Amino acid sequence: MDIEAVRAAVRAEGLDGWLFCNFKHRDALSDAIVGVGSGVTNTRWWFLLVPAEGEPVRIVNGVEPAILDGVPGAKRVYSGREALIRELSAFRGLRLGAHWSETVSAVSYLDHGTALLLETAGIRLEAAESLVQRLLGTLDAKGVESHEESARKLYSIVATVWAEIAEGHRTRTPVTEREVQLRILRLFDELGMECDHPPIVAAGPHSGDPHYEPGEDSRRFQEGDVIQLDLWAKARKAGAIYADISWLGVYGAEAPPRVDKAFAELLAARDGALALIRERLASGTQPSGAEVDARAREILIGSGHGSALRHRLGHGIDTECHGSGANLDSVEFPDRRLLVEGSCFSIEPGIYFDDFGLRTEIDVYIRDGQAVVSGGTPQTRLLVCR
Repeated sequence: MDIEAVRAAVRAEGLDGWLFCNFKHRDALSDAIVGVGSGVTNTRWWFLLVPAEGEPVRIVNGVEPAILDGVPGAKRVYSGREALIRELSAFRGLRLGAHWSETVSAVSYLDHGTALLLETAGIRLEAAESLVQRLLGTLDAKGVESHEESARKLYSIVATVWAEIAEGHRTRTPVTEREVQLRILRLFDELGMECDHPPIVAAGPHSGDPHYEPGEDSRRFQEGDVIQLDLWAKARKAGAIYADISWLGVYGAEAPPRVDKAFAELLAARDGALALIRERLASGTQPSGAEVDARAREILIGSGHGSALRHRLGHGIDTECHGSGANLDSVEFPDRRLLVEGSCFSIEPGIYFDDFGLRTEIDVYIRDGQAVVSGGTPQTRLLVCR
């Protein structure tokens, strides 16, 4: 456990401390940060306070007194609920970050009963999503380098795969979604990359499903099909950072006018969101994820696509594809966290119809107060088979 990094996050958020706790490994986030393995017996509550200043305090049950021995600090052993409340009451009046959130469900592990117990002890519980972002959801220089490496490889894979799709179209060789998906996975392996879930390859009406998964009977590409390529991966080594991009093409020599127009309107939303981020950073302020999503949503609604919106604008990226940093979201799980230095996230507006869908995705990170698009030149026109 990196105690100093935890303290730095606490101080940055102006809190008195960060309170971790767990019972039967319900809180995967606490286990991961504190370093309690999933195989360790955890049949009683443990609590760990890391204050902004001073040594940590461990509160453990006498049945499992060694569960936090890997963490430095004072150790308090309790037996029974009343004894636990007495130990927790030592933190009375402190503002402590805890794993709950009104809107960011990904960090909300603290159950209501335990929250009431902590409040009975006089603890003032504060939502921990910003603490989690500062500790796990920002990239240092090494992380940026890892992310850029992943992004560059994904861009190269898109170029390779599309050239093969176009060749299949030219030679009238049948191509299916599943075949292209497997080809991308082979390229991942050749480039030393891994992913938590296979990439999305969706053709025609399947591109209208944001989380479509091609099966063994997947669609054979047909003339005029919109082709969605959505791929995410990272280097196959500890600490590697993901990249996550989506590109769009048409299985034909040119795009139908309706598709071309919708794509241009989608780009306006993507680039408008990026412009807002850069404007705010240039003025010395940081936008929230919710603000950026709202800007893109406003642009798409203005172009008549309000009914075609199905998801948020983007998500944090780190060692997990959907990471611990701020999401660009004002509707699903509204995220008021700021895009702080080191933030890395996707910008991926999508619009979906009965016969096709479109999603363009770039990754951006904040470095030295600048918003940097990773990997290469973002897509500005639909890919076609020429």
